[in-house]
Amino acid sequence: MASNDDLVLARSRGARWLPSPRVGTLEAAARFIDDIGFAVLFPADRVEVPSLFEAIADPDSVAWAQGMGVVESMVWTWKDALPAAGYAWSGKLLHRRASLVSPALLASLYQGHGDLDDHRSFELPPDSHRIAEALLHGPLPSSALRELVGDRKRYSQGMTELHRSLLVTSAGIVEQRGGWPATLVDLTCRVFDVGRGGDRAEATRRFLATVIEANPGSLAKAFGWPLPIAKAELTSLVATGEAHLNPAGKHRLADMS
Repeated sequence: MASNDDLVLARSRGARWLPSPRVGTLEAAARFIDDIGFAVLFPADRVEVPSLFEAIADPDSVAWAQGMGVVESMVWTWKDALPAAGYAWSGKLLHRRASLVSPALLASLYQGHGDLDDHRSFELPPDSHRIAEALLHGPLPSSALRELVGDRKRYSQGMTELHRSLLVTSAGIVEQRGGWPATLVDLTCRVFDVGRGGDRAEATRRFLATVIEANPGSLAKAFGWPLPIAKAELTSLVATGEAHLNPAGKHRLADMS
């Protein structure tokens, strides 16, 4: 049975994560992501972050309950349309799931210099570097990049690491002769204004402002940070009085406690 504290937290998150009225247009989705900072596309067990699906759907809706419904189709379309319009970064980030990140939070999270060859200073698998090198001269369809790597599994692993480093983003779609359109992939620094070295303290503040309370593990899993870095960032906020640590070992921003 959920404790009273759990119920209070759930209500607080609901008020923060579920807009009223619900999101119904691409522009409204952009405003939602800009306000909330980040979201996965679809909710999942043990992933305590907002989702675009829940921001659109009726309260009793369950994602994929009847296959590709109206809301699922909107989410799937907007995951490529939002970055194409410069409204949100799109890729596998939060808990290694398909995610959206606001441009403001992206600037705080991005650790490169904003150069096209930023990937060269990151420790990444060879296939990740190969993909990033191929994108130096412009965006390419995911189908072309997959063919370049030559193996679907290795391509997926290489792209996941590029996403977790925020080096690449979806940037729209490309129609193909047959089948589904291919996702257009581009370097993040060519689509968004990034490259000022990042600001993990600000990213941590934004994370707490959205999830209401968190421990180092949840912060680390969400953004793909090493656990010691997540611990240090939260500890720093407590030391400056910007956050409080409750008896359960969870952190909250001081003005939300």
